[in-house]
Formats: sequence, structure tokens, C-alpha cells
Amino acid sequence: MNYKKTISTFTLAMALCMGIGHAKGHQASSLNNIIKPQPSAHVLWYDKPATTWTEALPIGNSRLGAMIFGVPSAERLQLNEETIWAGRPNNNANPEALEYLPKVRQLVWEGKYKEAQDMATKHVQAQTNSGMPYQPFGDLFINFPGIHQYQNYYRELSLDSARAVIRYTADGVEYRREYISSLADNVIAVHLTASKPGMITCNAMMTSPQQDVSIRSEKDEIVLSGVSGWHEGLKGKVTFTGRATARIKGGRMSSDNGVLQISGADEATIYLTIATCFKHYDDISGNDTLQSENTLRQAALHDFSSLKTAHTQRYQQLYNRVKLRLGNDHFAHITTDNRVANFKQNNDLHLAETYFQFGRYLLICTSQPGTQPPTLQGIWNDKMLPSWDSKYTCNINLEMNYWPAEVTNLSELTEPLLSLVEDVSQTGRQSARIMYGADGWVLHHNTDLWRVTGAIDKAPSGLWPTGGAWLSQHVWEHYLYTGDKQHLAHFYPIMENAARFLNQIMVREPRTNHWVICPSLSPENQHPFNATTAAGVTMDNELVYDLFNHVIDAAEILGKKAGNTLLDSLSNKLTGLVPLQTGRWGQLQEWMDDWDNPDDIHRHVSHLYALYPSNQISPFHTPELTAAARQSLIHRGDPSTGWSMGWKVCLWSRLLDGNHAWKLIGDQLTLVRNEKKKGGTYPNLFDAHPPFQIDGNFGCTAGIAEMLLQSHDGFVYLLPAIPDAWQEGEVSGLKARGGFEVAMAWKDGQLTQATVTSTLGGNLRIRSAVPLKGLKVAKGTNKNPFYDFPSDVKQRVNYPERIQPLPALQTTYLYDIPTKKGQTIVLTAK
Repeated sequence: MNYKKTISTFTLAMALCMGIGHAKGHQASSLNNIIKPQPSAHVLWYDKPATTWTEALPIGNSRLGAMIFGVPSAERLQLNEETIWAGRPNNNANPEALEYLPKVRQLVWEGKYKEAQDMATKHVQAQTNSGMPYQPFGDLFINFPGIHQYQNYYRELSLDSARAVIRYTADGVEYRREYISSLADNVIAVHLTASKPGMITCNAMMTSPQQDVSIRSEKDEIVLSGVSGWHEGLKGKVTFTGRATARIKGGRMSSDNGVLQISGADEATIYLTIATCFKHYDDISGNDTLQSENTLRQAALHDFSSLKTAHTQRYQQLYNRVKLRLGNDHFAHITTDNRVANFKQNNDLHLAETYFQFGRYLLICTSQPGTQPPTLQGIWNDKMLPSWDSKYTCNINLEMNYWPAEVTNLSELTEPLLSLVEDVSQTGRQSARIMYGADGWVLHHNTDLWRVTGAIDKAPSGLWPTGGAWLSQHVWEHYLYTGDKQHLAHFYPIMENAARFLNQIMVREPRTNHWVICPSLSPENQHPFNATTAAGVTMDNELVYDLFNHVIDAAEILGKKAGNTLLDSLSNKLTGLVPLQTGRWGQLQEWMDDWDNPDDIHRHVSHLYALYPSNQISPFHTPELTAAARQSLIHRGDPSTGWSMGWKVCLWSRLLDGNHAWKLIGDQLTLVRNEKKKGGTYPNLFDAHPPFQIDGNFGCTAGIAEMLLQSHDGFVYLLPAIPDAWQEGEVSGLKARGGFEVAMAWKDGQLTQATVTSTLGGNLRIRSAVPLKGLKVAKGTNKNPFYDFPSDVKQRVNYPERIQPLPALQTTYLYDIPTKKGQTIVLTAK
């Protein structure tokens, strides 16, 4: 039977059989009766069902995402498919920009910053749309009639196996549900069992907040199909089909009117998949009906055990590469939300381990090769109009999503990001020509599934043309970690054209004659003239420095320097950049002029890009700039939005202050339930901006890795920033630039042993806080080309008397070890 209606997840109780909703008479589980996680396991666990979305448990395979609520009487899986976005293929460059950008620039030269900003909002901002929102598919509800009273409730997300489990007892029967979003078979599978035969009876139905969906039955399958929504005048054209069926042992199964009915089964597995017509940002010609049929029917040939085995093997091949142990798990008997609430007072080291691995889990679930990159919310979103449209915000958030990828040994998961870079280099070519009259390509601060590259949002955030420079940094970092010249050769034209665009739009600043980008901004932060619009902001200069140098270096590596006049022009621009400058209160200046307010606690610390993720500032090579960056960071404060605290963990790690980084981890692991303006962590470990933003999870995972290992500054630094709280521990599988894989053990806060495997060969320069046995002391420059560091960073130290000196660096030892490809080196403390 086929019928159409607009149906809300909130009215499902009327559509399904009686009894859906939380079981009345729920009794809180006794900790003495439930089966608790193993002390060494990395799990999230709870003794009651989720009541809000940020208590639900996330599973995903990068295409399909589900949030699992775990209600005994009426299970809810809130569902997403990565390509269900509003709108259709389009770009949004504003042709008026070509005429008005010079006028905006002139207003900046005249010091009329607010007028410049207002003009840019009116004439440069994208007029057709500001990008499309990522949207939900809907929900799968599974109703279990007759479940009213239950005991011994347990709900778990296992990071070690990428599966969720709930257990409870009702009327003397022990029930169990197991959930996976299969990396191998592209289905979500729900496995239902009971301790007595014939006890699995349920009804399943899909609903959607999308308009005019079709809900129907086709033989033993239930189907929901529709089309994505309108937004800002652009009609949605992403057609989608969700399809589900079941395999049972014993009992009966039928499908009617879009409801899958299972009665008296010994066990059952529900299979669900979702497909769309999306093929590429400019191609929506796919057949979602046929694709969903083929995927579901192929998966349903396999029982749950086979599906789980294939899924777990593929997941653990990635996840098991890195192990971290900070100590015994003394709080395994406490639910995860309560562990977060008591994190600081308990000094809960195992929760920090779990949080680190949770970031890696999320990246595996959201960034498989051949899929889209994670959005602001990864692949999980329950709203038709999510905050900031859950797009790709490119002035920090998209980049932060990938900070842990290389160092935590998930290098191949950068493919979706690099694919996006390739896409926006194509759409950005059109925007560069239309808006700037320039060659190359531009990306402003935001893009979406359709890879729009116009100036999204009003000028205070949108007038920022250097997104392409930051994304190109990930191309270069991938090369430094992997040594993959084929990758570098493929992306070199993209990097070169990002540089070509910026090279052509740079202008001489009238007062100083420096080469600057104007108009631009320091992301989202106002200067004293009630605007963000400015010229020559520090972050732009840092991004240009990196991009231009990396293009020049890549050209030399690939043998492309001869006759390349662009490289000469880039070198000329580099000599004329605004230097990194210190200001009147000893800070690193955020703008070309000394405008910084010492009371500014803005969430963005964009001018500190040079400290992290870049390597232009370091305690060993630029101590005065490092001290100024530290002063800026101190004045910005610690508590902030969740993702900002994740960035600060990375920054304090680069400052070699492990205790302060640990303090920031404690701030980030502050429990947030329903508070609207409190950054921290939700009960399900999602990062709280608030609302949920996944980049904070990734940023903190990267920060913990930086506390353990750094390789950006010309050497591999072992345990550079471990806090006093981490007295002993072990880590294995971390990656350093140049293809080195590192394992370490420490005790009493000191390294005891390390092993380094060289996947590329070349000189291994080690820095250690303890002397190591039998090694040659390093002299001169590191001969390994992957360890070149910026030695020509221009700096202007104003008010040197106001710079607070850095804390004394600990004594370290520097060694050189020649390595061959495949060789493993064992290092032992004296």
C-alpha cells in the first residue's frame, strides 16, 4: 500500500501501535545487578535510556548515521544519510563584488572600517543563498508492546568494536539489542535477542520531518522516500529512499502500510539502508530506489554475526593502530555522564583515554574514503535547520576535524577532505573570476555539499578569502606524514592555483608598503572600530607564508621550478609580508596595527595559527614570538566554547606546558546537559559549543596527541608536554612526519623506552627529556627534508620590555639516528 503524508517524529505514537514511549514504572538500575564494562575497555555506558539527543549514542559508517536512544518500550534511531542536503547544484558568487571590492578597500585605507564592512555586506555577500543546510532523513521507531516495568538496565557504546548495546530485564526475561552501522555492507543493523524463546515481538516504522514523504510496504520491506527541502528560495532536489527489512528465527514477520511486524520470534535482525540520487556536487542523476534495493537485499543475505564480523574487522583495522594507557580504570563502575561530571575531582585518567579514542572513533565513523567530510556535526543531525546549517565552516572548524587524522594514524581518512579541496578548487575558479577578476581559485569561510564558494553570510564573518590557503595546508601535511609524491603531484596544481589567486589579489598597503590582503578579517573577531573588516590581518599573513613557501617547496620536489614565473612572484610577495609583531601589552598582534584588547576573550584565536597548527612559532626557534603568543593565550582565558578549548589544548601543548593543557582538558570535560551558554561535553561525550559541534572532539584528541609527540619543529620530540598527573603510561601507533611510527612507555613522568619504525627511511632526529643509551648527539641542521622548518619568519618585536619571558625550557637531549625503510629502532633511557 502506498500513501503520502507529512509526518513528524513527534506524532509517531499515533501512527504506530499503542504503547510507544518510555515505559512507565521504570526502575533505576542497581549497580550490583548490571554487567559493567571491563576495566580496560573504552566504552560509554549508562544506566537509563536517553531522554535527549545529546544523551543518545552515535553510530555511523560515514554514509549512514544513527543516534540510539535505547528506550525499552519504544526504541528510536534518529537517522542521517550524508548527502541529504537542501537545495541542488549551484554556486553563489556575487558579480557586484568585482565593482565594489576596490571601493571597500579604499574605505579601509581611509580608516572607515564600519562603512567598508556595510558596503561589503550589501554588495559582496552572496545574494542568491548562503549555502544549504544538512538535513535529517528521519527516524526508525521500534515498538515493543507489553514492556512496562524493567530492571537491570544497561546501555553501552563500545569504542573498541564500534557497536552499541542495550540490556534490560522485563517480566523475568533478559532482553538485548545490538546495533552497528556497517562499514562493510552500508546498512544499519539492529539485532534483537531474549533469554527465552518466542519473546521478540515488535513493530517498526520509519518517519521523516521532510515534506511530502511516501511511506509504504513492498513485500517484506518498509520504504520511506522523499526529496530534500527548499532553502532560501532554492528547491530541494536530492531524492532519497530509506528501506528496511528483517530476518527472524522462529515466529512470524509481515509488512503492511509501512509497518514491519515481528511476532513471537526467538531473535530478529532489522536491516536498514538509505540511498540518494547524489553522485557529485554537480551531478544528482543517481537512482536511489535501485541503489537502496541492491544494498539492502545484498546485506540481508548475511546473518547478524557475519555482518558484525565484517564490520568489526574493517573498523579495528583502523582503530587498533593506536593504543593509549594512562593508568588503571578506577571508575569503571560509574556511568559515563557522572564520570564527566566528576572528572576533575577524580583525576579520571581512563576517561581522558576514552575521550582521546572517542575522537578517533568519530573520525572513522564520519570520514571513510569515497564519502563526504564530516560537517559541523559530523553525520549526526536531527534538525531541518541546524545551527550554522551544519555546513563546512572553513575558518577553523573543517580544518580542526582533521587535526587528529595524520598523527593518530588515520591518514587515509583525509581522502574526503582532500576530495572537497579538489571540488572547491573547481567551483572556486568561477568565483575568483566573477568576484575578483583573478585567476586561480577562492574559498571564503564556508561551503556545503554543492561546494559553493561565494562570500557566505554577512561581511563580519564572510569577507575572508583565504580558506583555500588553509585547506591547502592539509595537502602539504599529508605529504609530510606519508612522503607520497604521487599525492603531491596530483594536488600541486590545486595548491599552485590557490597561491596564484592570492598572489593576484594582494595589494600594497599605503602606509607601510607591505603586501597585504584587503579587504579581509581575523575570523569573526571585531577590532576596536566596531567591525571585523581590515587589511593585512595576522592570520592571513601566516596563511600566505605557509601556502607560498609550500608551493615553492613542492615545485622543487616535483621538478617544476624551471621557467615558473609564478614562483618568482610568490618569493617577492614573501619578502614584503607584514612581519609577525608583538604589541603594547606583550601580546602577539592579531591585526597589522596594535589593536588587541587585553580583555578580549573571543573564542577564535586565529593569529595563533602560527603556533598551532602551523610551525612558524616555536619555543626553540622564535622564543620572543612564543612568549607573545603565550601572553595572548593567557588573556584569552581558558573556559570558552567546546571547540575553542580543544584548540587551546593544542596550543598549550605546543608551548610545552602539559599541566595547562591538562587543565584545559578538564575544562572541556565539563558536563553540559541543557545549559545554553556553557562550553564543555554532553553526556554522550559530544562536544558542546553549545550546541553540539564535532570539531571540539577532534581538536582535543589532536591536543592529547601533541602532548605525547611532536614533529613539527625539525625533530621528533618524545613526551614534550605530559602533565604531572600522567605519572606513568604507554602509547603506541602515533605517527610523526617523515613516516615514523612511535611507541613509548614512561614512569614517574620520565620516558623509559621508545620504539620508532621508519616507513620511509632517512635521518631520525630525536629530542628527549632524558638521555638515551648509545646514540649520537645531533649536530647542525636535520638532513631529513621532511623536517625543514621555517627559518626565515619575519618578526618585529615591539615593546620588548613588556614581553613576559617564557618559563625555562626543560633540559633535553638531541640525537641523530640514520634509518632505512622498514627499520625499527629501540630507544632506552640511561
